[in-house]
Amino acid sequence: MSTHHSQSNSFNHNKYRAFAPIQKPDRRWPNQIINVAPDWCSVDLRDGNQALIEPMSPSQKLEMFKLLVDVGFKEIEVGFPAASAPDFDFVRQLIEEDLIPGDVTIQVLTQAREPLIARSFEALKGAKQAIMHVYNSTSTVQREQVFKKSRDEIKAMAIQGAKWVRDMAAAQPETRWSFQYSPESFTGTEMDYALEVCDGVIDVWQPSVDNKVIINLPATVEVSTPNVYADQIEWMNDNISHRECVRISLHTHNDRGCGVAAAELGVLAGADRIEGTLLGNGERTGNMDIVTMAMNIYSQGVDPELNLSDMDRIIATVESCTQLAVHPRHAYAGELVFAAFSGSHQDAINKCMAIDTQKRKEDANAHWQVAYLPIDPRDLGRTYQQVIRINSQSGKGGVAYVLDQDYGIEMPRWMQVDFSPYIQVFAEKSETEVGSKAIHEIFCDTYLHSKTAPKIGGYQLKREGNTDTLNAQLTLDKQSFDISGKGKGVLDAFVRALSAKIGHDIVLLDYNEHALPSKQGAQNEQAEAVAYVQISINGHRYCAAAICGDIVTASMQAVLNAFGRCEVVV
Repeated sequence: MSTHHSQSNSFNHNKYRAFAPIQKPDRRWPNQIINVAPDWCSVDLRDGNQALIEPMSPSQKLEMFKLLVDVGFKEIEVGFPAASAPDFDFVRQLIEEDLIPGDVTIQVLTQAREPLIARSFEALKGAKQAIMHVYNSTSTVQREQVFKKSRDEIKAMAIQGAKWVRDMAAAQPETRWSFQYSPESFTGTEMDYALEVCDGVIDVWQPSVDNKVIINLPATVEVSTPNVYADQIEWMNDNISHRECVRISLHTHNDRGCGVAAAELGVLAGADRIEGTLLGNGERTGNMDIVTMAMNIYSQGVDPELNLSDMDRIIATVESCTQLAVHPRHAYAGELVFAAFSGSHQDAINKCMAIDTQKRKEDANAHWQVAYLPIDPRDLGRTYQQVIRINSQSGKGGVAYVLDQDYGIEMPRWMQVDFSPYIQVFAEKSETEVGSKAIHEIFCDTYLHSKTAPKIGGYQLKREGNTDTLNAQLTLDKQSFDISGKGKGVLDAFVRALSAKIGHDIVLLDYNEHALPSKQGAQNEQAEAVAYVQISINGHRYCAAAICGDIVTASMQAVLNAFGRCEVVV
């Protein structure tokens, strides 16, 4: 008997019910287009941070805040200061050390409870401008099963919270205040009731065209297809009181994998503002990914009003601060999203790129039309070599195999991609077969024997907790100089020290290492190790390697060899 359709009793779709859409035959959003960027608000430092296994340290928060400012966010939710001392202290640090640019408004979140609101205002004391974001849950399941309160009681909590916010703000007139209210779990709330609560809050705050309030309508849990969410937003957009004095904001989550789609359709439905995180970090399956949505807008010829051109720095910072790796297939940001392994894809891209290059000589704003590539990878700091990725079926695998088999060099994939063009050039010039020895010599000349790279003369390392303090001596052209830095790990400390010395930020993109096989007759000698690195300096990528009996020295020298391949002067 066939068991193909059998299933576990625990996998039972009958315990779920379809989400009931609202009846809205007059919907207009399907005919709209996004022709201007929404207002963006990053919640990386609050919603993103609270979802981490290990919340960000103060230094990581500052690093993330600086990135968000540099990318161009004008509104940044920096914490939940009433919930924890670290969040409170971070908000105070931003204000007391004057780290907030004049055109940036920080935002803090608080529940609609008097002590928490008071603590939040205490945290914001002295801020030039700030958004006080107050919320309470309004959904049917929260009211009935969590709070066990009636609709009137939940509405009263929201209105009372709004009054506390209004009155406490009046007591701190030196700050230019904006108010934001979120009916948490909006998507699970009856529309007429969500409207009633939001209108009650708006009535307390009495906004004007010059001093608008923010009504944030979150898909705290994504429960429906994105079109249903768009209907909900358009209905609220049409019925909310004092619409001209309200900024409708969206905060979608990704439980169904449709957070970006829901936010985009919500903007079509009339929303003004989007909350999300860089690369989508957040609770459960994550927050709405602002990188993806902004780049989607960019790909349609609309200025996203965020600068995402230094994608390497964005990825490196987010990975460092969240300790979460970016998936290689992550939209726009992943290592492989612009890669073509197929020979036919490579051919089509190559032909289209040649045409595009010619078109761009005549018109710098010529429309991008390249097969398989929705945007120009160079806009995000990706190079042409990273697009044309050769696998074992098209050449690169053979080169890597020879180096591995004959010399024990196990090049990581990203270095194979970087190395392939050097072999190609040599093969075209020599017009003959490229043997194992020639491949190895080209590898050494390219990555190991830099004439312009400083050399490691020695180093001293001290570890305290999770922080390494490194002092290193470098030599170049018979000149010696010292560098020092701190970081999480030796290589992080070294890169920071070198960056400080040269006055240019070095971003470590990739790192691999392995022991080299012992040579015949040298079994008793110390085994050598090889380190491979890929760094970014001023938006340009450089790969290199180094070999040494000490893997720490090899790692640092590999960075120096990569640095030696650029034109930055120490």
